[in-house]
Amino acid sequence: MSSSDPSCYTVVFESSAEYPSASELRSGLEKGSDEVKVDTLRKIIISTINGNHQPTLMMPIIQFVLPSRNKQLKKLLHFYWEVCPKYDETGKLKQEMILVVNAIRNDLQHPNEYIRGATLRFLQKIAKDAELLEPLIPTCRSCLEHRHSYVRKNAVFAIYSIYREFEHLIPDAPELMHTFLIAESDSTCKRNAFVFLAHCSMPKAVEYILSVYDTIPSMDESLQMSIIEVIRSDCKNDSAHRPRYIRCIFELLNTSSHAVKYEAATTLTTLTQNPAAVKAAASCFITLVIKESDNNVKLIVLDRLDTLRSKHGHVLDGLIMDLLQVLSSADMEVRRKAISIVLSMTSSRNVEEVVLFLKKQLQKTQEADFEKAPEYRQLLIQSIHVTAIKFSEVAASVVYALMEFLGDSNNPSALDVVSFVREVVEKFPHLRATIVEKLISTLPEIKSGKVFRGVLWILGEYVEGVTDIQSAMQEIRKVLGEIPILASEQRLLDDTAEEGGEEGEDKEKEKEKAKAEGSGRPRVLADGTYATETAYSSTAAAKLEAVKAASKPPLRTLILGGDFFTGAVLAAALTKLILRFAEKSTDAVATNVLRAEGMLIMTSIIRVGQSKFVTVQIDEDSNERIMNCIQTLSELEAQPAVQEIFLTDTKAAFSKMLGAQEKRAAEKKESETTKAVAIQVDDLLTFRQFSKKTADDAIDYDEDVGRATGAGELQEDFMSNLSRISQLTGFSDPIYAEAYVKMHGFDILLDVLLVNQTANTLQNLCLDFATLGDLKIVERPAVYTIAPHGFQSIKATIKVSSTETGVIFGSILWEGPNMSEACVILNDIHIDIMDYIKPAYCNEAQFRSMWTEFEWENRVNVNNPMSDPREYLKHVMKATNMSCLTPEGATSGDCDFLSANMYARSLFGEDALANLSVERTEAGTITGHVRIRSKTQGIALSLGDRITMVMSAAQKDSKPIPV
Repeated sequence: MSSSDPSCYTVVFESSAEYPSASELRSGLEKGSDEVKVDTLRKIIISTINGNHQPTLMMPIIQFVLPSRNKQLKKLLHFYWEVCPKYDETGKLKQEMILVVNAIRNDLQHPNEYIRGATLRFLQKIAKDAELLEPLIPTCRSCLEHRHSYVRKNAVFAIYSIYREFEHLIPDAPELMHTFLIAESDSTCKRNAFVFLAHCSMPKAVEYILSVYDTIPSMDESLQMSIIEVIRSDCKNDSAHRPRYIRCIFELLNTSSHAVKYEAATTLTTLTQNPAAVKAAASCFITLVIKESDNNVKLIVLDRLDTLRSKHGHVLDGLIMDLLQVLSSADMEVRRKAISIVLSMTSSRNVEEVVLFLKKQLQKTQEADFEKAPEYRQLLIQSIHVTAIKFSEVAASVVYALMEFLGDSNNPSALDVVSFVREVVEKFPHLRATIVEKLISTLPEIKSGKVFRGVLWILGEYVEGVTDIQSAMQEIRKVLGEIPILASEQRLLDDTAEEGGEEGEDKEKEKEKAKAEGSGRPRVLADGTYATETAYSSTAAAKLEAVKAASKPPLRTLILGGDFFTGAVLAAALTKLILRFAEKSTDAVATNVLRAEGMLIMTSIIRVGQSKFVTVQIDEDSNERIMNCIQTLSELEAQPAVQEIFLTDTKAAFSKMLGAQEKRAAEKKESETTKAVAIQVDDLLTFRQFSKKTADDAIDYDEDVGRATGAGELQEDFMSNLSRISQLTGFSDPIYAEAYVKMHGFDILLDVLLVNQTANTLQNLCLDFATLGDLKIVERPAVYTIAPHGFQSIKATIKVSSTETGVIFGSILWEGPNMSEACVILNDIHIDIMDYIKPAYCNEAQFRSMWTEFEWENRVNVNNPMSDPREYLKHVMKATNMSCLTPEGATSGDCDFLSANMYARSLFGEDALANLSVERTEAGTITGHVRIRSKTQGIALSLGDRITMVMSAAQKDSKPIPV
């Protein structure tokens, strides 16, 4: 801010209905008590801030308020002198201000240290008025020698403010401050004086650091922070004192203050690239994370540590065990961040130690009092999964430990274990036999249908030996219970009925009595008619419920509970096992027995699915799939192509999927490690390019300020700006208006151009905006007067708080002829949410978890003239800025239907999920639907509207043009 710019103040609301007149305010100042004067002066200050200066009240304030000894009045007076106009129309200082300057000088010499200190602070606010300050300089200087530290520390900053604006008023200020700093004993005063030297005389600040070099580690925290800042600034200019600075910073790493430790460690990485220094800084960061109680600070320090790791590779690998201690924190975000850094630091040298530590933590989560155990257990299992796949030497040691958690009541943890085991079995063939044996023995402990499906698939694909197949079938029979299921359940029901019949004649008499009475409580049936419930019907229903509630094996419980998807997976697994047994065994009788047993189990699942014993009847897809498996087993040797599908194609598809995942991970890693060319070969070089690059450019605060203010941004070309212009009024309106709409982070910047198309002056013209959606107008535009055929540019800022389609509308009001009000309504400006949505990636488990959790769903029906489903998927992805999570291999090939998952994330951290399910009709068009889910309603509706709009545009383009 230049010295000519006026100060900026906050506008405070004042009610015009209650505001007193100037005479009433004058009376309050003259005759009122101190409380009345405080209230009156407060009203005058608010009025002055809002533009109503009331110069006639300045003398009454000087006469009746200035002599008061009330401290609150004195403080309010400082506010008033700050905001009141001090110059007349010609730009000269008002005569009354001489009295004010005299009063300020008296307060600077006041015996009360609070009044002196408050007055010195006030001088910092009026540091741009040289005529006011000049008479007060000697008094300010004398305050540096006051006995009380409160006065001295404020005197330092008062002199600093004056020297910064008008150096000629105190030309010897740096020498004065250096002398003051050497003689001063109070830590706050020393810090303020040092800050003065740092900003106004860097050589003297460096001289002071060198003079107190040995005592810096024992100094006050605030002074240490200032010294670190000066060291950082001085080293930007290739200081000769760099080696001494580095030793000083090394010592500050051991100080007790966390803030000083953090700044010292950060600064050390900018001063030197020495591995020992980098390691010391990283060790300091880890200590901070462990000892600091604030989780936000922990996350910030972990971010800094991660940046350090990315720049210095394996230098920090030796600290990995220290970093693992961070997992003792209770906050899951801190644990997640620490684990991600640990995984990136893990190498073949330390992988065994890391995995051993993670396994111990996994055992601890079994304890009853462990905080957030299920979530933490899932994180540990995922981490061990990633590590074991990356380093095959530890896979064998962890896979058996993790399989203990297959029966975990926390379903996501057990699913992660299944995913891990499935990948290990495919990638490490030498472990298959023992893993499969362990899986077979674990079957009775599994409780979840999803886990059962995963385990059954693994058994169907990877159980290869004849004896292993027989033991797997035997264990499956155990977890399924007695076969056939329907007959055994019916027998259990009959046994329950017989037990009930043996209870004696009393029950029979009760039944006969109920029958004789012929009536019970009336019930309303589904069709609206009435019926009477008797003891017979209620007893039969109760017995059926008792049979359903009886204890059963886990897989049988799932099937009777309506989980026929698991039943279909069981049928497929049994088919694979029997086909493989028939292929490898020479015993035709054993093969025939096994085949008959498998077909019995499958028919039993279908029969019970159509009975009263299940919660939900079997669905058509599961029924058809199980019937296909039965047909395959009945035609054991007649269909070799079907056998090949069961025995080889499914495993090959899984291998292909793993290969696609590895390829994507490799591409992602390569894109992260490949650095973009920052400059071209023919660009001009600046001298700074020749200096040694620092490790952490973010410390360059000057550069940060340049980025924040947009100084370093590239200027946009003229044509791209024209594409963002919205016309707000018509060419025949009295005022033509158009707006340039620019998205800037979380703000929308409107630059409105108004053109007066009339021959009249438009007075008191006001541009009034209103918004619809999660948009908020930051500031109201002022009132303007536009000359005939004149132009006026008005800027407005609108804050965006969520990803939701917003609308900006408004009007232009002005005074027409004879003081009548004239108005023009503006066209609406629609805000495109695509500017706030970016493609993102998540794994399948995260997608499924969010899909289940999110409650808002928007279903968009698809009917499009495009003929290729994959082209339509690309079209939707481009229109919605979403990324496709379904692997490319799964969507390749010639097929008439397509199902794909998509994911995006907004700038506000909102997740948007979408599932596209479409098919190609006989007419060559695409039909189906897109389901969009999100946590908030706005983003789901907005994305749905976007897809509908794009489809409408595509259909219009495809229609033939009539001749």
